[in-house]
This record gives sequence, structure tokens and C-alpha cells, in this order.
Amino acid sequence: MKIGLMTDLEGVAGVIDSVNWCRPEGRYYELAKEYLTQEVNAAVRGFFDGGATVVQVIDGHGCGAIDVGQLDSRVEYARGWPEGWPFGLDSTFDAVAWVGQHAKASTEYAHLAHTQSMEYIDLSVNGVSIGEFGQLAMCAGELGIPVIFGSGDEAFIKEAKALAPWIETVSVKRGVTPGRGEELNPESYRRRNTGAVHLTPTRSRELIYDGAKRAMARFDEMKQGIVRLEPPYEAITVLRPDGDQPRRTLKKTHPSSFIALMNGR
Repeated sequence: MKIGLMTDLEGVAGVIDSVNWCRPEGRYYELAKEYLTQEVNAAVRGFFDGGATVVQVIDGHGCGAIDVGQLDSRVEYARGWPEGWPFGLDSTFDAVAWVGQHAKASTEYAHLAHTQSMEYIDLSVNGVSIGEFGQLAMCAGELGIPVIFGSGDEAFIKEAKALAPWIETVSVKRGVTPGRGEELNPESYRRRNTGAVHLTPTRSRELIYDGAKRAMARFDEMKQGIVRLEPPYEAITVLRPDGDQPRRTLKKTHPSSFIALMNGR
């Protein structure tokens, strides 16, 4: 049983804002990496205790956010993919999971929401609005890999369940900022969604362990849990105004492959 575990930083309990916690120059960046790595270790313990035999931790934060020295010694660590999507997933994986995931751009009551970068207002494929979770889930779906577990903020949990109602989830914090912020430029949007109510890191890890173990116990009922759209594919990206650059819309298409669409091929 091989699990691909995608990670990100903004959906981790105790990670407060983007400027101080999510960038290498931020004063709490190393602490944020520790918090993420310990949440990952909690999920890893749950997966192994539930019957997994291989867990590959995928370091998905833009500048990297896993402290490899603190990782559970049983895992594989993956970082650096020539093409990008699907970040090393292939037919050898039995399932994919997420830790530290945030909601998509412009989500109300989300914490540190964005899609790829703070430039995005929205990304939709075939009329379905998706964020980073949806993109990887659909890449996995093209490969026949089910989605089984996700932890992050409450807005992300709602987003994940809308696409994959069967998924096992753990919420570690909830955002408190209303509105979508579509009128803001990227830097203003980065500083907008910082209000949240967090669980403590210790409690979050306990819940993540339990959730990952439950996901393994439920695997037989979730193994058909594929997230997929039918081709052909059309992606529409709406980007924020920024300086002299107005709000703009970009389109791209692919006749048969969601993965190729994501990689711009």
C-alpha cells in the first residue's frame, strides 16, 4: 500500500500569516517548517499503523517547507519535478493524501487562501472552479489514483468534500475573514486572510493521526474515489490587477489530458 502525501504550509495549525511564516526570509519560517513536518509525521504514523507500507512525502510548498531531518525515518521524501504536475505520482501509488492544505483563491472565510500564487482570482476547468487540491486530485484521477485524506483549514475541508464527498478530513483551524477580496492586488490579498482560530499544534497532530488511521480503515470503501472531469479540457484563469496590469483572463485547452493541460502542453 503506497501513499503519496502532498504537503503545503498555509493549512498548518499555528502558521499565522504568509509574510512572517511562509517565506524563507520570514522570521517564523523555520518554526512553520517544524509545525508542518510534525503534522506530516502524525499522518505518516496513522498511515503506517493503518496498514500502509510506503509513504512518499511530496514537498509541495513553493520554496519548500519540510524539515527533512525531522521526518519519520520510514518515508520517502520527494522534491523537484521536471514537468511539475502530477509531482511524481504514477500508477505505483494506491492513494493520495494532503497535509497542510489551504483553500483556493477568493474563498470566503478561508485562511491564507490562494491558488498557485497570490495573483489568482480563480481557476476553473470545464466550468468547475478548483484550487491546488482539485488540480492534484484530478491529475491523480487521470492516473486512476483515489483521494483518501486531507487536513488543513475548515474552508479547505469544505472545498475537498465538494469534489470528493467520501474523503476523510481533519480541520485544524478556521478562517474568520468574510468576503472574497477579488478587487485586491496580489500583495494586498496576501495580507488579507490572516484572521483564524487555530487548534494547538499538539491537538492538531493527535487529530491528524486519528484521521489518517481512519482513512486507511476506510480504504476499501474509498478505493473507487476518483476525481475526474471528462475531456476535452478548457482552463480559464482570472488574474488580479497589479500596478499598471489590469485584471485579465487567460485560457488554455487540451483535447485529452488533464495533466498535460496543467503543464501547459
